[in-house]
Amino acid sequence: MLSKSVFFVTCLLIANGAMGQTGQLEITAPCARAPPGHAENGAAYLTIVSPTADRLTAASSPVAKKVELHTMSMEGGVMRMRPLAAIDIPAGQTVTLSPGGMHIMLLGLTQSLREGQSFPLTLSFDHAGPHQVTVAIEKAGAMGPGGQATEAPPMHMHH
Repeated sequence: MLSKSVFFVTCLLIANGAMGQTGQLEITAPCARAPPGHAENGAAYLTIVSPTADRLTAASSPVAKKVELHTMSMEGGVMRMRPLAAIDIPAGQTVTLSPGGMHIMLLGLTQSLREGQSFPLTLSFDHAGPHQVTVAIEKAGAMGPGGQATEAPPMHMHH
């Protein structure tokens, strides 16, 4: 009888250890800036941490006709934006999508993004599957994840 109890307790400890190791993907600080006037496009920013390696492969939202993963870079003094097929999320590392770097582009806005409001955004991961977050809309000069201003210099989109 004692050996069955020891076996049961050992199984529980192993299960608890495995659960503690797997953890859960965390998405924090989802925000967007209120674009000026009647802008056709917007951007969303956030921070992702996963205990296991994963990839962000897509995003969608009812506030935009199309949502793409993008990156920005400086080339010859000009800020250039390009779409990304996916964003790698290394195990245990923080990946920040912020102005001037990787971000989520909201193309063909179906409604105005007004400061103080929010909207749903669904992120699709290879392993973690879909995750829906609520994106807070901040003023145009608000600080994004990582403490950078969400104002960006003029850019040119190249696909």
